[in-house]
Amino acid sequence: MTEVEGSGGTPGTPAPAVSGPQVLAALAGLPGGAELLDAARARSDLALVGGAVRDLLLGRAPRELDVVLDAGAGAFADELAAAIGTATGDAPVVTVHERFGTAALEWPGGRIDIAERRAETYDSPGALPRVRAAEAREDLARRDFTVNAIALPLAGDHRGELQHPEHALADLRAGLLRALHDRSFIEDPTRLLRLARYRARLGFDVEPHTAALAEQALRDTALARVSRARVGAELRLALGEGDAVASLESMAALGALAAIDPSLRIDRTVMTRALALLPDDPPQARADLLALAALLDLGAPDGARSGQALFALLDGLEFTAADRDRVVGSVLGAGPLAHALASTMRPSELHAAVAGEPLEAVALAGAIAGEGSPGEASARLWLDSLRHVRLAIGGEELLAAGVPAGPELGRRLAIALARRLDGELADGAEAELDAALEARP
Repeated sequence: MTEVEGSGGTPGTPAPAVSGPQVLAALAGLPGGAELLDAARARSDLALVGGAVRDLLLGRAPRELDVVLDAGAGAFADELAAAIGTATGDAPVVTVHERFGTAALEWPGGRIDIAERRAETYDSPGALPRVRAAEAREDLARRDFTVNAIALPLAGDHRGELQHPEHALADLRAGLLRALHDRSFIEDPTRLLRLARYRARLGFDVEPHTAALAEQALRDTALARVSRARVGAELRLALGEGDAVASLESMAALGALAAIDPSLRIDRTVMTRALALLPDDPPQARADLLALAALLDLGAPDGARSGQALFALLDGLEFTAADRDRVVGSVLGAGPLAHALASTMRPSELHAAVAGEPLEAVALAGAIAGEGSPGEASARLWLDSLRHVRLAIGGEELLAAGVPAGPELGRRLAIALARRLDGELADGAEAELDAALEARP
């Protein structure tokens, strides 16, 4: 039953300290929030819902805003995008899925997801739901956990009144994740993965009956009844969490990680060390891909897996070809790199050993080598400084100096770079050009 603010939950349990009107005030200060509230004045069916309401009630900034309305998601998305574009000078990109009654606005400053209220029925466990238009009560009842089933009307007679199913506000106050009904994980087994992800992100406990339902669903291999594409999408969300290690550990503790693939295992020490080594300069370095590579590399008993098996697993989970290749390269390269990095090398030798490898592979190799080891030190030296070393000269300077075109240009530049890396040259193009010209055929 949908209730208004202050009711529901365990009798006597206080609601969250932040109220509906306070959420409205906070919403006005978020990207797109003021424009959303302005647009709501012209219609009475708009409500903020789900994770955005949950986070604002907890005093957190939501990652995106989720809005529901009775109908016309696409038209409203266009209207709202125009308003945001006028206010910010940066018009959002609008994506509409008419079949599902949803739309999304995305711009550098934020994201708003819009959905028409609906009810869902499942023809079989794990199948995609059949949807139909529904009222607010049914729309909240289809969601995964009580704390994600809170709505806040933005207009009309109930503007600013929190609407929610039983236990929602009490669970939010107590920090509990509770499934809305006993068939939740049977109807949509991907909720098992979301349970683990929300537990890590929010720091919430799992309500005991919900924990028992999740355990039984995993024993019944519920995730095997879901397409691998949907499982892969949830895994990518976990890898993209602010604390991916905690999210993956939560999945492992629940038993969901092994349900995705029995060989997936997490070593907090190695993964944390690898992520600490990885530079923070995407897209050259991707923390999500490094975390996945660590799961795959450490999952096999001998520390390595065949390329064929890795390709099959990641293709099945529908990772893009570019991401798949980068992860597989990191997995297969980390072991040999860790061995190579363990040797004492001049900077030029380190460059020769590492150049061209994915940055994720180098970070993983350094972590595998061990804390305080020469291998970790070499990986850090490469990732932090040596990979940025460039010559001030190029082939044009050598051609102008009389070096003939062809492979000789590259050979002489490589010699000059090696001497530059090893600190044998003074700074500047003149010293580099002299070194290249001195290099004998």
